[in-house]
Amino acid sequence: MAKNENRQFVGLKCSRCGKQLRPTTKNKKNTTDKLELNKYCPTCKQVTAFKETKLGK
Repeated sequence: MAKNENRQFVGLKCSRCGKQLRPTTKNKKNTTDKLELNKYCPTCKQVTAFKETKLGK
């Protein structure tokens, strides 16, 4: 079974309200830039841009 050495855990933070949601992974070899996705934010109750952040542990 292959190891996922290139997969990195990141969090997504809402650009409107600032709440950090949606932990996800990304391939750091293929995606070197910061991840930015449009997702639904339950706090804002609308679709907003989510930007990549470090996961707080």
